[in-house]
Amino acid sequence: MRGTKRKISLPRVFILDLMHASMRVPFISLSRPFEVGPLMAARAKAASPPGWAAVFVKAFAVVAKEEPVLRTLYVKLPWPHFFELPRSVAMVAVARVEDGEECILPEKVPAPEERPLAEIDAQIRHAKTAPLQEIPAFRKILTASRLPLPLRRLSWWLGLNVGRMSANNFGSFGVTSISAYAPGELQALSPGPFLLSYGRVGPDNRIDVILRWDHRVTDGAVVARVLTRLEQVLNTEISAEMLVSPI
Repeated sequence: MRGTKRKISLPRVFILDLMHASMRVPFISLSRPFEVGPLMAARAKAASPPGWAAVFVKAFAVVAKEEPVLRTLYVKLPWPHFFELPRSVAMVAVARVEDGEECILPEKVPAPEERPLAEIDAQIRHAKTAPLQEIPAFRKILTASRLPLPLRRLSWWLGLNVGRMSANNFGSFGVTSISAYAPGELQALSPGPFLLSYGRVGPDNRIDVILRWDHRVTDGAVVARVLTRLEQVLNTEISAEMLVSPI
């Protein structure tokens, strides 16, 4: 059958490289429903409730402040070791349409545990609509995606295996979801150590949450404890901030 050749866009080149790097990470996952009644009550009272991505970014970073393992990377250079960060760095999957093509690009949110929820939400919303060149993380991605394949592979390998470079380029955790478009359980991949995804809140005030992690960094018992604490933070610290924040 005859077809049409189409050039691979720069955002899609990035996804190809991302998937190539992600295949080398021994990910496992744990999913469980969260009961978020207090959080939903707080959202209902907020004049302009923040997006769910901002909510989970801030909540996970609060838990990571208590759990150093959530700020820990596995890197290979100059020899295999763990690299613990003093603060979290979130990478949030942002859906956009560029030149008529739907694409995903990660927005970098540094130190979310130290920032107001409203500020995190504003940054993520800005990344959804601002010109690509106005977003430093997007600009860096598109520049790297223009490199020839051998140089891209080398830059990704170095970027993932030098502690400081890995933190700057890929963060300590990622957040992604398709809940804004349809219900469903997203089993996403990332070269980073932790990737959080979430579904839609049901009529029973429950939301499904999935945490995928690099098994080289930690084990399931720790992640089970983390998810329990994450549920608590959503219903306490995050709910309280919504009620007092001028969002």
